[in-house]
Amino acid sequence: MLDNNLIQSTSSWPFVEIRKLLKDRKEIISKKNKITFQTGYGPSGLPHIGTFGEVARTTMMINALNHIQNIDHELITFSDDMDGLRKIPDNIPNDKVLRENLGKPLTNIPDPFKKFNSFGEHNNEMLKEFLNKFNFKFIFKSSTENYKKGIFNNSLMRVLEKYEDIMDIILPTLREERKKTYCPFLPICPETGKVLEIPLLEIDKKTGKVVFDNNNKKIETNILDGNCKLQWKVDWAMRWFTFDVDFEMYGKHLTESAILSNKICRTLGKTPPNGFAYELFLDEKGEKISKSKGNGISIEEWLRYASPESLSLYMYPNPKRAKKLYYEVVPKAVDEYLSYIEKFPTQKKKDQILNPVWHVHNGNPPKEKIVMPFSMLLNLVGSSNADNKDIVWKFINRFHKEIKVNEFPILDGLIKYAINYFKDKVEPNKKFKKPNTEEKKALENLVIKLKEIDQSLKPEEIQTIVYATGKENGYEENLRDWFKLIYEVVFGEANGPRMGFFISFFGLNQTIELINNKIKNY
Repeated sequence: MLDNNLIQSTSSWPFVEIRKLLKDRKEIISKKNKITFQTGYGPSGLPHIGTFGEVARTTMMINALNHIQNIDHELITFSDDMDGLRKIPDNIPNDKVLRENLGKPLTNIPDPFKKFNSFGEHNNEMLKEFLNKFNFKFIFKSSTENYKKGIFNNSLMRVLEKYEDIMDIILPTLREERKKTYCPFLPICPETGKVLEIPLLEIDKKTGKVVFDNNNKKIETNILDGNCKLQWKVDWAMRWFTFDVDFEMYGKHLTESAILSNKICRTLGKTPPNGFAYELFLDEKGEKISKSKGNGISIEEWLRYASPESLSLYMYPNPKRAKKLYYEVVPKAVDEYLSYIEKFPTQKKKDQILNPVWHVHNGNPPKEKIVMPFSMLLNLVGSSNADNKDIVWKFINRFHKEIKVNEFPILDGLIKYAINYFKDKVEPNKKFKKPNTEEKKALENLVIKLKEIDQSLKPEEIQTIVYATGKENGYEENLRDWFKLIYEVVFGEANGPRMGFFISFFGLNQTIELINNKIKNY
């Protein structure tokens, strides 16, 4: 346990939210002696980073809770897989089978990937698989199973009992035309298997029998055992009611829905959970990342280019501020992770709790010395033409034998990520600058200077020589342009590494050869 004064005073948001939760629901939690957290997933498309973010951030709160109070807790990850498929996701192959089954519950639609019994089951399994990769502790619950096995039956009868009160909450928020047909219960059509949104004609609050008008044809069914599902705002409230949920975070775009679900939960007879509205994830165009569009960057893509820890760290800062999420974000996120790891050991306890890696690693981040930033590693990979880790390690150990593979697991993992990212994202977009006569002469002078020095010089000393060469060749007023010239001619990019550091690892002779090869044809 952490010092109580520290717990009560820290502005770290997981602690702030847990303190609020324990205060707001003190009596409720005391009676249950348990705290239930919930996250939701709509499996109409493949799991995406927004889904991951909810679980990661809620887990950070649970980690904070474990340092405050020893109490039983659980994290439910709920899949609304009985929802009817409304539109075809853009990122699904063989979508013909989806088109033929529009409107049906996701768990009643064949799997276009032909791996599982249904499209809903496929996406559920993808969700569980990637959450397990991050070692999250969660309890998975399927809407279909809970409806069909009767777990929701008592709550559904409660919704029926409070039917008029719930209608009074929902109807004022609807357009006039929709008011005429709205019903909280959605029957599954016995003929087509589709989820129907049709007017209700009759209800029997004792038996659960309901009669609907389906284009002037009566459909008689029962609300129990999966014959009907609820409209999602009512469904959301019903889940809170059933599972005694204490906390759930959700996207800011669902704030109005959460207000209505809160009212419905109170109407059913329980206090709604504490909520937390986070800002959305945006792609490079500033558009909301959508599981049906498949825009932005996927979990699988991030994990090809960077560690799970870097993704968790990306989720930590400022959840109430919108984040752009696309490929160029990855190297920066990795470098931020490395920077925070490096700072952690020298920080005071109060600052360590504010350091994102405390939350990523539950208070115990790795103690590895950080050798180089990811951005530098990308340049090393490109300059060495490395396509496997062994080549990069040979370059590192040529002049830095003290850096051993088994003692630097973070660096070892980063090398593979850097190779993938360089090959996929950097190399195809390189644009090498053709230096003019004066620029070529300046670079030739840099080569002369490098030939005069020794490999044993420290990176800072080599950097000073590169600086001085720029000043001597007409860049004394703007050294930024000098380094930009080096980067664009040598690396094919507008930005690059600290040259002293790069030369120290890549090697003096190798750097001289690299520069000569880039300017010899001009």
